[in-house]
Amino acid sequence: MVDSGQIAGQDASQKREPEINKFFRVAIKTRASDLHLKAGQPARLRIQDELRSTTGETLTEERLEQLTFEILSEEQRQSFAKNGTLDFAYSVTEEDRFRVNIFRQRGMVSLVARRVNTDVPTLEQLYLPAALKKIADGNQGLVLVVGPTGSGKTTTAVSMIDYINASRSCHIVTVEDPIEYYIKDKKALVSQREIGIDVPDYDLALTYLMREDPDVVFIGELRDAKTVSAGMRASETGHLVFGTVHATNAAQAVQRLVDLFPQVERELARQTLSVTLRAIISQVLLPCVKQGVDRMPANEILLANSEARKLISEKREAEIPNLIRSCTQDGMQDLSDSLVKLIMDGYVEPKDGYKYAPNPDELKMALKGIRTEKGGIL
Repeated sequence: MVDSGQIAGQDASQKREPEINKFFRVAIKTRASDLHLKAGQPARLRIQDELRSTTGETLTEERLEQLTFEILSEEQRQSFAKNGTLDFAYSVTEEDRFRVNIFRQRGMVSLVARRVNTDVPTLEQLYLPAALKKIADGNQGLVLVVGPTGSGKTTTAVSMIDYINASRSCHIVTVEDPIEYYIKDKKALVSQREIGIDVPDYDLALTYLMREDPDVVFIGELRDAKTVSAGMRASETGHLVFGTVHATNAAQAVQRLVDLFPQVERELARQTLSVTLRAIISQVLLPCVKQGVDRMPANEILLANSEARKLISEKREAEIPNLIRSCTQDGMQDLSDSLVKLIMDGYVEPKDGYKYAPNPDELKMALKGIRTEKGGIL
């Protein structure tokens, strides 16, 4: 699909900058994640998860159509007229990119634009454990980053991928919906494919994935049996594969993935997962009390050693938390231990730690230095 940014990028002497760019520039300046334009309303910006109104003009239907249609090609206008919705990429500058969706509601045009980040934070900037670098240094296996919505799963996964990008010469292929970070080529060659813009759907993108000669793969979300199967197949054939999953911890992630398959396929999926898995990183974000840092990650880390593979294979993933607690010397990390460290180091208030702890009473005891061999309460 044509990138409308190419239209905006024409020589200024031949064509003035589109008027709608003033809205995009405000979004860039305020570091908003999303821009909303709706008839009868002033522009709104999503800043730190809150949708905020601007003090600018109230947009009429005619004004909004004028602003929107100016950046569309004739082909895009026809597609929008036919389908009532349109996805496209738009560039204000080479560094400032948006994924735009135009749609009709109540017969009127509305626009929502998601800003694509160009500055990928490092693992250190995100305050993530050093063990994540060791995981990313691998050449093969499935790495799952799991957590609830808004827990920073994609940011963590992309940070690990950019660490690989900076450290070794390889081909990284991502399949995302949408692209949240624009990853610049460093030592690696990075190819990012966005659903709805570069390729119609996940099925088609993953069907041809292996023909693109990838070394490292990122599947934005493992959402169904097909995406999980593609990730495991790529892992089996010598690739390092990253994917995100909506789950609260490693044990739940295993169960979620297996349950995506039809009943008759679940045993094979379980056995394949036990063989291909490299690590599961679960994450929650907590308010941070340190100046200049908004949120702080707490992580559980499962490394797929022989015992972990055995537990998954034998349907004993409920025992994974105990395994993690017994293998912290190998780089595994229990969420409660992560919370203890954040609280003791002064990054997080105890009340917030209790809120996110899997077992608040256990966390209270751990803060007093009282832990049983398996991490339980004395």
